[in-house]
Amino acid sequence: MIVYNYYAVFAIVNAGFADIVMDAARSAGARGGTVIQARGTISKEAEKLYNVLLHPEKEIVLILVKSEVKEQVLHAIYREVGFDSSGQGITFALPVADVVGIVETNKLV
Repeated sequence: MIVYNYYAVFAIVNAGFADIVMDAARSAGARGGTVIQARGTISKEAEKLYNVLLHPEKEIVLILVKSEVKEQVLHAIYREVGFDSSGQGITFALPVADVVGIVETNKLV
């Protein structure tokens, strides 16, 4: 079994909610992140079926976290900007095999 030391957490939210994502992530142990501007798409049928109004302007917040805090970060973000909130966010994590350039306690990882 492969053990991953880091995970990439992705939060896709409506535009204007990236700061809330980062505040929640930091409160759970994350240190920083990167915001990417994006556009969302959904069919009109899906909008009606799920009773959602799509805000096409999105922000993707990418946060690299240690495996020990991944679950806490995911849940903290979802509590603040989950799908049922104004941020209409989804959050997921992917394992990261190799990391270079992160400074931890005065040493490079």
